[in-house]
Amino acid sequence: MSEPHGQATVGTTTLVGTEPVAVEVQADVAPGLPGFSIVGLGDAAVLEARERVRSAVRAAGFRFPNARIVVNLAPGPLRKHGTGFDLPIALGVLAATSQISSSVCSQRRAVGELSLDGSVRSVPGMLAHALGARRDRVGLLGPAAAAHLAAGLPGLDYAPVTSLASLGCVKGPSLLPPSMPPDLETPVGPDLADVTGVEMARRALEIAAAGGLNLLLIGPPGSGKTMLARRLGPILPPLDPDERLETALVHSVAGIDESAALAGIRPFRAPHHSASLAGLVGGGTPPRPGEVSLAHNGVLFLDEFPEFAPSALQALRQPMEDGLVVLVRAEGRVRFPARFALIAAANPCPCGYSGDPVRACTCAESMIARYHNRIGGPLMDRIDMSVAVERTDPSLIVEGSGGESSLVVRERVMAARARASSEHRPLAAVLSGNVLLAACAMDAATRHTLSDVSRARALSGRSVTRLMRVARTIADLEDARSVRASHIMEALAFRREDVR
Repeated sequence: MSEPHGQATVGTTTLVGTEPVAVEVQADVAPGLPGFSIVGLGDAAVLEARERVRSAVRAAGFRFPNARIVVNLAPGPLRKHGTGFDLPIALGVLAATSQISSSVCSQRRAVGELSLDGSVRSVPGMLAHALGARRDRVGLLGPAAAAHLAAGLPGLDYAPVTSLASLGCVKGPSLLPPSMPPDLETPVGPDLADVTGVEMARRALEIAAAGGLNLLLIGPPGSGKTMLARRLGPILPPLDPDERLETALVHSVAGIDESAALAGIRPFRAPHHSASLAGLVGGGTPPRPGEVSLAHNGVLFLDEFPEFAPSALQALRQPMEDGLVVLVRAEGRVRFPARFALIAAANPCPCGYSGDPVRACTCAESMIARYHNRIGGPLMDRIDMSVAVERTDPSLIVEGSGGESSLVVRERVMAARARASSEHRPLAAVLSGNVLLAACAMDAATRHTLSDVSRARALSGRSVTRLMRVARTIADLEDARSVRASHIMEALAFRREDVR
């Protein structure tokens, strides 16, 4: 008895950065010497699909053809990667041998990894694959474990499958009921009320939250820099619907659980100072998002700031300015979003006690200069505020006298952002040029004050812009229509001359 033979085509997608690109899986089963070949620039994970597909097809009760099988992944010049090709390859082989109806894959793409027992598993980037299917107005056949992601995309025809054996249950369009993420009534994370005795740093944290600004905290060990930084997240407003999808998309591509982002919780990323350049800004084969992209729409906390590799720190300059990482490789350019608020913490010197009134510093002036130079002037110029954090009086800790809670501060932050929204302008962190000048709406006396202090402090053009952004945010917190001289002077207090 001759083996059944034929051809079938199943649609799928591969990811280039966070962008899903359509791919055709063309399966040809023909008489000849038995073999299973996959062509079309697939990586090692794609080529290993041969063994997974063979075992999964048999375990699901289908017959794997004893024939010459060639699977082509088109377009040929595009590099394909990942285990998500397992399911479309298996469907192509089964459809080509008439073991399943071609209607299962009609007007649908397929993405999923196969276990040896035939079950279908999720792969990194399922949200991106689902968004690509909705964009191109086709359905998606995928693992049941990813159905909750599809439920958050109205209008997507998503057919969940648990295993190859359940393919007979897949019928026509399957529109899942919409699933709305829960609203966040209270802040998630440690409470700002735990922080006492550092009022200026608390004020800087509130301004940074209201304007999406960058902040550097400088102080001796144990002064509470890390404690402060970890309380920025709870005073930020929840992600809006568009931000949730943007953030969840990056996390999905990176293989990180996206449920927190879909619930509106802003990401807080705190990489160790031994992080590599690729780990911080992205890279690898295929290129994957780094910490700056995983912090998109959230907070990137860099503790022990000068201890990071200088090359890694300088690579932050472009994403801090543009809100975007562009990785250029021989195969092309990959873009990852990276709009984050940077919170950095540093000691004033290598030993940590320069300027401390209690403990004497043991560092030479040259050591301190080298320590600060690891950060570099161009990067410091991109930090909006730098604040000294003094050691807290022990009596305040013992007595447990706390400050305002995160909930109270977050209400002011949200009110300040609402003022900006009511005037149809973005956060202060992205304002520049004439748009920033118009948003500040300064009178002649205030402009004169700004010019005088900028000239006296020898501020660069970028530093003046950032000074205005801080002042605009302070005005928003006070519900002021225009920036006044008092706002300029308070903003100036958050720029330390010794780290300018």
